Amino acid sequence: MKKIFLLIAIATASTSMAQIKMPAPSPTQTITQEFGLGKIELSYSRPSIKGRELFKDGSELAPLNNVWRTGANSATTLKFTDEVMIGGTTLKSGKYGLLTIPGKKEWIVIISKDTTVNQASSYKIENDVVRVTIEPVKLKENVEMFTMQFANIKFESCELQLMWGNLGINLPIATNVKDRIRMQAEQALAADKVTANTYYAAANFYFELDKDLNKALSSISKALEASPTSFWMYLLKAKIERDLGDKVAAKASAEKCISVATEQKNTDYVRMAKELIKKL
Repeated sequence: MKKIFLLIAIATASTSMAQIKMPAPSPTQTITQEFGLGKIELSYSRPSIKGRELFKDGSELAPLNNVWRTGANSATTLKFTDEVMIGGTTLKSGKYGLLTIPGKKEWIVIISKDTTVNQASSYKIENDVVRVTIEPVKLKENVEMFTMQFANIKFESCELQLMWGNLGINLPIATNVKDRIRMQAEQALAADKVTANTYYAAANFYFELDKDLNKALSSISKALEASPTSFWMYLLKAKIERDLGDKVAAKASAEKCISVATEQKNTDYVRMAKELIKKL
């Protein structure tokens, strides 16, 4: 009996000693980026070069003219919660696979219906949703660990940037939110009761995105009628008047912003209003 207990103890100790956890050599990263009226989620693994060759004929890492999972380990995926456009093609909300084919002068970026491709042999061209040809750019600094990020994010456009070694590519992504927000603004402004915040939000939309300065000025004026101590609204009014070419009115609105913001001890808006006046 003692021998049996001893064997069990040895086996248990051996099992516990064998359970050694190491950091992943190509750690997984998931990035969630707000974009337009939705979000984009990118999931990929990040291999390091470690002295190996890449982006060459027959190289160990991402050889030229071969389908690459664009990462390591599992498949690389993109998930959109709202409709986007890539390469002139509209993609409905959903999850897609991201693949690339590196080339000497051009890369092919593939958005696929298949979200499980983790090796070239699993790739099937019939699952392609989008194919975009992109010219790679030389990077100023060498990137050891494969990196992807979202950059140049605007109301209706952004870029997915891929960087590794001394090369990078930028994949443009677009969305159309202007028409939907305009409809929201028109419906909100047509309500029986419209708050100062609603007028302010509408003014922001007409100014920043729709570029309808007259509607922007009308909305911000109504917002200030309902909320005359909102210093941030005076700054927006000054910007609209500036872009309309009315420097006198813009200066007066900026000075009002300074006065009200000073009373409420908001130095940031005082500074921004003074900067606006200097540039008139």
